[in-house]
Amino acid sequence: MEHPKKRFTISVFTENQVGLLNRISIIFTRRGLNLESVSSSASAMADIHKMNFTLISDRPTLEKVIGQIEKCIDVLRAFLYTDDEIVYQEIALYKVPTTRLLDEKNLERIIRSHNARILEITRDYTVLEKTGHETETQALYELLKQYDIQQFVRSGRICVTKSPTEHLSHFLDEAARRLDRRNESNAKE
Repeated sequence: MEHPKKRFTISVFTENQVGLLNRISIIFTRRGLNLESVSSSASAMADIHKMNFTLISDRPTLEKVIGQIEKCIDVLRAFLYTDDEIVYQEIALYKVPTTRLLDEKNLERIIRSHNARILEITRDYTVLEKTGHETETQALYELLKQYDIQQFVRSGRICVTKSPTEHLSHFLDEAARRLDRRNESNAKE
């Protein structure tokens, strides 16, 4: 039975170690999975980093991938989410000629209607920023193409869960309780 493919986000909590991203990306490559976006940053917990991988696949395949990722030494835990389980955003930057911004009155309307911000204006170029879902940042890109867009870049997906607490916190708390019980047991012997 074929499982339906859809967009998933895998969040991986790690120690910040050199080469870990490479080791994790090899796991995706070996299964022929294409990463749509990758982001990495510090998390809310001290000394723990969070990597987000966005891709289209089926749940059973990605559950196997999670198992492989968690075997990496520096990985604390990995979680699989659908879009309805997380709040997510991307950021996009657009560089357009300043002359077009000044000459084309419609361009200002487009910028305002898409809630984009102007980050920098020089004589030669203006840099715009748009935060939103990929469809929103892509829609603005499509409109700006007619204004001689010079550069465009979009970040990887960043996300937080809709859960009231971070899932890794539950895992770490349980691990600490197991360690305490083991230490108490050893102390009694």
